[in-house]
Amino acid sequence: MSGFLSIAISVISGFLIIGAILVILNDNQDSGRKIAWILTIGILPVVGLLLYIVFGLNFRKPGIFQKRNRRFLETFDSRTGSSTKELLFGDSQEQNIRPEYRNLSRLLKKDSGLTVCDNNEIEIITSGGRKLEALVNDLLNAKHHIHFEYFYFLKDDGSKKIKKLLMQKAREGVKVRFIHENIANITIWPSYYNEMKEAGVEIVKFTNPNSFILSKFNYRDHRKIVVIDGKIGYTGGMNIGDDYFFRWRDTHTRFTGNAVAALQYCFLNSWITSGGTIDGDFDVFFPQDRVTHDRKLVQIIPDEPDRQFPILHMGVVWTAHHAADYLYIQTPYFVPPEPLMQALKSAAIKGCDVKLMLPAKADLCFMGPANKSYYKECLESGIRIFEKGGNFIHAKTLVCDDYLSVIGSANMDYRSLELNYEINSYIYNEEIAKENKAIFLRDLAQCKEITIGQWNIRPWHQKLIQSVVRLFAPLL
Repeated sequence: MSGFLSIAISVISGFLIIGAILVILNDNQDSGRKIAWILTIGILPVVGLLLYIVFGLNFRKPGIFQKRNRRFLETFDSRTGSSTKELLFGDSQEQNIRPEYRNLSRLLKKDSGLTVCDNNEIEIITSGGRKLEALVNDLLNAKHHIHFEYFYFLKDDGSKKIKKLLMQKAREGVKVRFIHENIANITIWPSYYNEMKEAGVEIVKFTNPNSFILSKFNYRDHRKIVVIDGKIGYTGGMNIGDDYFFRWRDTHTRFTGNAVAALQYCFLNSWITSGGTIDGDFDVFFPQDRVTHDRKLVQIIPDEPDRQFPILHMGVVWTAHHAADYLYIQTPYFVPPEPLMQALKSAAIKGCDVKLMLPAKADLCFMGPANKSYYKECLESGIRIFEKGGNFIHAKTLVCDDYLSVIGSANMDYRSLELNYEINSYIYNEEIAKENKAIFLRDLAQCKEITIGQWNIRPWHQKLIQSVVRLFAPLL
């Protein structure tokens, strides 16, 4: 009997492995990711199969996650007036974008429908201390509601300061809604959030731990959003924690004006689809008196596996293909999908000044070799690579041709561009682009440029580690 059972288990396992490989081959994900998964399953059949079920299945297909989103879309449509919808989805400001960038705006609008809006003031924040100071001040002045959505909301000193302030405002009668990413914060005990609930803060988990589809654990809410009274918004790379407030070099944005409405829309989508409830019309969250003294054009773009197309990935590929003078990118993680890698190489080969800034030392042990595994082909195509010393750089920014700036939560890696729930701000403005460019050039003072000559003579063991990690880099 035991012999028959062993044979049966082996046959079933074999069919499952063959089935998984056929699913991988039939998927539309890039070939590097396919090869990585087939190698993983081939080397560790049982473990590899389980990892693929949890982390590898591609859910970016129409209908899989759409049920999550449909509930929100129906609710929003029935409870929102025409003026709010025109602000979020109308095309009246598209004509104010430079003609050569209008197709980018239309591309980005494809899935979410969110359009470009004017009447915005923007502060680019490059100091965690400045973000903490501004955020505390804005929270103290909140009158109607505070909406919080963060990948990390930790338990250190800076985080507890924000937590106490949210509890204080809830006790004062301000409606505080808080979304926390369940998987990223899995080490935080429920009592941490229960204390907030007792003070009146409404809390939902973004990821449902009771989901019968284990693969949903692979799709993380990597966004960072704050909306205060529908008039002030924050988004960018900084989470809530002491690394971001006091130690790391990161970039965030503070908005006033119409872009806040788009941040609000994205938060409400996450809130409703995560099981949160809101009574009454939604127009109360979109006040009409967001007048500012500036007219900067902003397009807030969310991306998520609910969408049919990886819009943020497509957006950066489009930008690389159309960059004429320069393209400067800061990212802590550089594991680009094939289309992005080819687009960046093409930009450099045609003569565009492509500069890539990465941390000299990654915060995760495996990300250093993963980042570096792409250096050789970048350098050979003319992309210039700068490794920043000093404080770890966590910023996710792009600036192009003194006009387009992108600041957000998405890294230049497969996870951000294909799997996570992300949000980026596309800013069409010469003044902001020049400021963003100046920030990049200022950071160069703490950087060491990596040349092809230096790279080719690195020790053999580094080459070996990077080559091995490169095989599995698309899975990170």
